[in-house]
Amino acid sequence: MPFTTYDSPLGPLTLVGGPLGLSRLAFAGRAPALAADDRDDAPFGDAIAELDRYFAGAARDLAVRLDLDGTPFQRLVWDAVGRIPYGARTTYGALAREVGALRSRGVPEVRAVAAAVAATPVPIVIPCHRIVAANGALTGYSGGLQLKSALLAFEASGGRHLASLAGWPAQQLALC
Repeated sequence: MPFTTYDSPLGPLTLVGGPLGLSRLAFAGRAPALAADDRDDAPFGDAIAELDRYFAGAARDLAVRLDLDGTPFQRLVWDAVGRIPYGARTTYGALAREVGALRSRGVPEVRAVAAAVAATPVPIVIPCHRIVAANGALTGYSGGLQLKSALLAFEASGGRHLASLAGWPAQQLALC
């Protein structure tokens, strides 16, 4: 499986590809074990361009071809997460109600939705950082809560304040 490393303001992000597109985005210290021979930047040109646009404040939605493995329920949740507007936040409960309306089988348990969100294979691209607890508190994020907070602040500024993301020591990011 091809992969590359993208140097973002958040630190290095590992991008992993599948036959149809991006299959995983991993924060520093969270990448799967990958064979050095599989490193190949070529398949990731479009994804890198979109991430560049996002971090420059020019992209609200990331148009990246994806190749995701997930259950039908996870895919339904990820699709719903993908519709959360840039700079907005929603709660796990509201997301569960939306997914329930899409399923026409009633509202799924909030914990099931939260588990599907936690399994998001391409954070940032699928903006799972935009989901908060019912009381507004930040909870769970594969990159850590400090990173989630920074992404929310970055988007709240309309993508103008990249400083909220820049300058973090790599060691701190790896611990998130």
